[in-house]
Amino acid sequence: MSQLDIFRLDDRVAMVAGGGGAIGAALAVGLAGAGAKIAVTARSQDALDAAVARVEAAGGEAIAVAADVTDRAAAEAAVAKITDHDGRLDIPVNAIGGGAGKVLFDAQDYPDDAWQWIIDLNVTSTLLPTQYAVKAMIDGGRGGKVLNISSVRGMLGINAGYSAYVAAKGAINSLTRQWATEWAQHRINVNAISPTFVDTPQVAMLLDDPEFKSALLARIPLARVGGTDDLVGAAIFFCSDASSFITGQILGIDGGLTATQ
Repeated sequence: MSQLDIFRLDDRVAMVAGGGGAIGAALAVGLAGAGAKIAVTARSQDALDAAVARVEAAGGEAIAVAADVTDRAAAEAAVAKITDHDGRLDIPVNAIGGGAGKVLFDAQDYPDDAWQWIIDLNVTSTLLPTQYAVKAMIDGGRGGKVLNISSVRGMLGINAGYSAYVAAKGAINSLTRQWATEWAQHRINVNAISPTFVDTPQVAMLLDDPEFKSALLARIPLARVGGTDDLVGAAIFFCSDASSFITGQILGIDGGLTATQ
């Protein structure tokens, strides 16, 4: 047996919530490449179909589950569909989130509707599917892994109107530690990756602004923006037996940004 076998995910089922997005789809392809069967969830059927096609084109196996997992009943139904199809669920990956640059307000004036939207998009979308996934994992008795996607903004403030987003990602970090503490008795590891700016279609307009991009790169020691593939290695590590004695950790994938703070 090769030492690299501890990174394999054969015979395991991973649910990638938000698998229709750029980051989620990249993680789905990466985990499938390590041997996992993939279930991708998203609200958009077109995005789901594209993600499944990417996984299958890379030689993997995937199903699409259309659901708005910020709704409790929909999250429960999505997990039930996955376990009915595959007989098990081992790895919930929470890749829904974002919205930071769309609702920027001074902290003292932050409106309720924008606040709730960011919290639902980033925290509720993580909380609900994970609760039902972990219930299934506990019932299965095989242990498993939970991977959350946080952000450097979970630990770093920024003077740019990001109150809700910073609070949401801070909550993800705290949930990661709390869940790791509670679910260790069930042999379930819970960790998070915490990227800085990642080049996705969602931020393409910002990166097309030379002034914005120059200021961004000046803060990153490796002097480049992250790509979705930069997250895949860490995701495979945290979802595999290679991280069996690691739980409650938030790993910065940020080109050295947080090392300078």
